[in-house]
Amino acid sequence: MTSIDNTALGRLDKEGRLLNAVLKGDTTKPGRFGFRGDIALRFQVQVADEKRPPDYSIEQVLTVAGEGETTIPVLAGYLHSLAYLADVAKVLGGALSPNGTYFMFCNNIDLLAKYRIKIGNVTFRILPCDESTVWKEMMDLTGVEKNDIKKLDTAGKLDYLLDAAKSIDASYAELSYEEGLAKMQPVKNRNENRPV
Repeated sequence: MTSIDNTALGRLDKEGRLLNAVLKGDTTKPGRFGFRGDIALRFQVQVADEKRPPDYSIEQVLTVAGEGETTIPVLAGYLHSLAYLADVAKVLGGALSPNGTYFMFCNNIDLLAKYRIKIGNVTFRILPCDESTVWKEMMDLTGVEKNDIKKLDTAGKLDYLLDAAKSIDASYAELSYEEGLAKMQPVKNRNENRPV
C-alpha cells in the first residue's frame, strides 16, 4: 500500500489542502497514489476551532503521484479565475516539475483560447471550461471513450486517463502570466441561471 506521506502530495495533505476527495488512495499501478478532489489555495481566517471552507481552490483535481518521487508528473484541475494561477505555482511549489504535464481549465478565458503560461520553470496548459467538468474535458482532450474505461474502478479510470494525458501534444501559443491576466474576462457567476 502506497502512503501519501511518501509522495509529492504528502506536504499538501499535512497542510490540510486536499479536500472533497472522490479518490484519495492507491491506484491500480503499484507505487502510485491517486487523488481526485480539490486542493485549497487560500484559507479563510479561522475563528476559534471553527472549520471554514477555503477562499478558493483548484477544483475537480485529477492527479497521481509516485511513491518516493518528489514531484507530481501530471495534474488537471479547474480554476474559477486565471488570476489564481500564481497561487497554484506558489502552493504547489516544489511539487511541480519542468517536465510535468499540467492542465488548468479556467472559467474566465475566451472559449476558443488555448495557451501555455510558464511560471518559474513550470509550464501550465490553460484551457477554457464553461458548464462542463474537468473529467469530461480531459476525456475529450485525450480522445478516451467511455467504453475504454467503463469496466475499470475509479482508480483505474484515473490511471488510464492521466496516462493518456501525458502524451497530448499541447503545443499551444505561449503567453506570460501578465499577458494572460490582460486577456482574461470577468469571472462568471456560477449560480447564475440556476433554478432557486
